[in-house]
Amino acid sequence: MRILITGGAGYIGSHVVHDLLERNYEILVCDNFSTGNKKNIVKHEHYKLIEGDFRDPDILNAIIDFKPKVVFHFAASKAAGESMINPIKYSNNNIRGTLFLLEKMIENEIQYFIFSSSAAVYGEPEYLPIDENHPRNPTNYYGFTKKVIEDNLEWLSKLTDLKYASLRYFNAAGYDIKGRVLGLENQPQNLLPIVMETLIGERQEMEIFGNDYPTPDGTCIRDYIHVNDLSNAHLLAMDYIIKNHANIVVNLGSEKGISVMEMIQTAEELTKKKLNYRIGQRRAGDAAKLLASSKKAKELLKWNPLYSDVKTILLTMWSVYQKNYHILS
Repeated sequence: MRILITGGAGYIGSHVVHDLLERNYEILVCDNFSTGNKKNIVKHEHYKLIEGDFRDPDILNAIIDFKPKVVFHFAASKAAGESMINPIKYSNNNIRGTLFLLEKMIENEIQYFIFSSSAAVYGEPEYLPIDENHPRNPTNYYGFTKKVIEDNLEWLSKLTDLKYASLRYFNAAGYDIKGRVLGLENQPQNLLPIVMETLIGERQEMEIFGNDYPTPDGTCIRDYIHVNDLSNAHLLAMDYIIKNHANIVVNLGSEKGISVMEMIQTAEELTKKKLNYRIGQRRAGDAAKLLASSKKAKELLKWNPLYSDVKTILLTMWSVYQKNYHILS
């Protein structure tokens, strides 16, 4: 089976690539390396790479000519804070780019689409834990772009033969348990890569965006899921929509919450290093607490997160950062 992966040299995409190659699928990766890393390029007889932006008409035609059966779409801008400052970047890449890709898929009778969605579609929670029936009312433009694509997928699947899995991630973290992925994200804007860069000395200090939220220590609480657990869910979702020729929308989270300050303190304990930080103002669009219900994924996909405890997440990340910066334990 042939599979196209946009953003396949990026953080999540590169983990999915390795898991798909273990099944001996033929893989075509398209990546412009704006946030992906060339260390994540794989030497394998079933792996091909097209370097470029999937929004480029020539690149888009080339990847469609590969005639994949399934498309995994990871090529999106994903920083909630940045989306509130630079919305045009997000409308161009996340909305227009994805719609161009979907249109090409439908024109070429490519039926199966795995969409990298986000818990950001929910916005400020009306209840916890958040299940898939929770109202979608995003509080940042990034989340809105994901909602727009989800709405289009629902319509397109009614009007065409397109079938999709929309996977609403909570906070992806950690690195490959098997040590296959070593490339770091370029210009990361999520909490844990910034924590790692600060611990390693790449940053002098990091900023905590607000400590006056209605949480026990005043900092935001998030649900973190290990990237290996996330990758496994993608493969299970692919199997599900092909076998059942049906759509699926599921949350993917650990169902456990940890605050920004708790994460920092745990990182300090595990690495035995002091992390320099300062308290800043809240960011627009940040919810105080997000916590997943992954019951649907467990029931329909038979998915179970195995590595999403905080210790495993932090230690697998720390190991990769040490290797990249040549720091001994």
